[in-house]
Amino acid sequence: MRTPLKALIGLFAGAAFCMAPQAAAAPDAAPATPTASRDAAPAAADPAYQVLVFSRTAGFRHSSIDEGITALRDLGAANNFTVDATEDPQTFTTANLAKYRAVVFLSTTGDVLGNAQQTAFEQYLGSGGGYVGIHAAADTEYDWPFYEGLAGAYFQSHPAIQPATVKVEDRAHDATAHLGSAWQRTDEWYNYRTNPRSTAHVLASLDESSYSGGTMAGDHPIAWCKNYAGGRAFYTGGGHTEESYADPTFRRHLLGGIRWAAGTTQADCRPETGYTSLFDGTSTTGWKQAGPGSFTLADGTLTSQGGLGMLWYNAREFTGDYSLKLDWKASGDDNSGVLVGFPASDDPWSAVNNGHEIQIDATDTTDRTTGAVYGFQSADIPARDAALNPPGEWNTYEIRVTGERLEIFLNGRKINDFTNTDPARSLKQGHIGIQNHGDGDEVAFRNVRIKQAGTSPGPRSGEVRGVNGKCLDVDNAGTADGTKIQVYTCNSTAAQRWTVAEDGTFQALGKCLDVSGGASADGTKIQLWTCNNTGAQKWAAQADGTVRNPQSGKCLDASGGTWNDGTPVHLWTCHTGPNQKWTLP
Repeated sequence: MRTPLKALIGLFAGAAFCMAPQAAAAPDAAPATPTASRDAAPAAADPAYQVLVFSRTAGFRHSSIDEGITALRDLGAANNFTVDATEDPQTFTTANLAKYRAVVFLSTTGDVLGNAQQTAFEQYLGSGGGYVGIHAAADTEYDWPFYEGLAGAYFQSHPAIQPATVKVEDRAHDATAHLGSAWQRTDEWYNYRTNPRSTAHVLASLDESSYSGGTMAGDHPIAWCKNYAGGRAFYTGGGHTEESYADPTFRRHLLGGIRWAAGTTQADCRPETGYTSLFDGTSTTGWKQAGPGSFTLADGTLTSQGGLGMLWYNAREFTGDYSLKLDWKASGDDNSGVLVGFPASDDPWSAVNNGHEIQIDATDTTDRTTGAVYGFQSADIPARDAALNPPGEWNTYEIRVTGERLEIFLNGRKINDFTNTDPARSLKQGHIGIQNHGDGDEVAFRNVRIKQAGTSPGPRSGEVRGVNGKCLDVDNAGTADGTKIQVYTCNSTAAQRWTVAEDGTFQALGKCLDVSGGASADGTKIQLWTCNNTGAQKWAAQADGTVRNPQSGKCLDASGGTWNDGTPVHLWTCHTGPNQKWTLP
């Protein structure tokens, strides 16, 4: 919403403005589900970068490797990255890997790296590097625990090559946004030893009823992404056959995985479970249009037109805490928003005046731009800009309501943290809606889903901010056991990206935030250490903003009375001072 509220109220009062509710266009029309769609190419040229393709095999060798290298080189030539292809493990040095934005393991098998090369690759990921695993990359390095976490799951078995239906679970990620909800293709379909869903974000899964030989009890991920050890990891199980690499749709799938791993496009790759669909792409049952304008429904997508109005979920009012997620895309400099916490009404201004709007409009003023709580609080603009995909590409919002606290995540990164103090706009109950702003404003929405209190929130990744707005930081991005933890100016590096896991650990660079020796004395060093599931590595966020180590009963504390870059953190008796207050992802 761009126009100032008072001016719009005056405009409404003076114009013959029809406020009769209108139904969303084609509310029950089944969308087309094409194999590929208009999302098939990046919206703009990416900055030039380099990709390393590694295809060494110490076990079975796939005959499609040559076709795969050719396809990746073709993709690079068309999309502004250069490809170096090798089977020499000696290329895995710290200095050489630093040249590459992503490393592709193309149907590697067996033990392909020595200890020194493994260490170099771990350091590369810890410095923010990208990994792309294709097909037999899951049949690789069975004795390297770091790699198992990186790939997400190990190969177990496979049936004969045959057609199958791939269910596309995420149509916002660049690797899958061009696909319909179902993707029909022929390949060799791997079964995996474990299900990666709890540690990775599943992009696509197999319909085991559509082919013979699936052994994963009906939940069969086949492509996924994750933030891992300071870097990014993407894996796809496709790519056994030579024909795969001539298929434009599969090539676009690979391109999206490479772009994300290289950091040229953003996505929410946090694990996601427990959400209930409010709009699944097939029907707007349960939704109602308020005010003029409407939304078209095609290809599983609601697209705004005309207005100013709102499509709101009238089937249910939400009370208590919840996490709302949805995918959105602007076609240009467009205006829309997501509204939460408003009472039932066919007047869209009731939502504006009695709820909160999370804005979509990248070029408006700071309190009315993408990620802002409209009219109340700007997003963290540097964080927003780092997380935002440009017009023509999909983005994902998570809007998390906890009491009167409203946290906003863009593509998995927290960009706003607002607390409501207006009783007329209480977040503790209300409806949700999406806005159609006006003629010429075209914003599309997909996959609206919600998770309510009482279900596990899952791991969260991002910055841990403390005193003076500084970030919890691993000194010099070191990964050795005992590395100092400090506060430092926030800089969006892997040294400041923490995963707050469900088991109470805080993890960065593949290791855990640790109380030295499991001690409890004031001043005990807080360090990075190999995760070991002890009480020294368990932390609990408190309502007063402190983060406590339950084993000792003491708090995470920025030491001293002044807090400059490099100030170490330690354990200290809890006192709720500013140096013990932390904002988690």
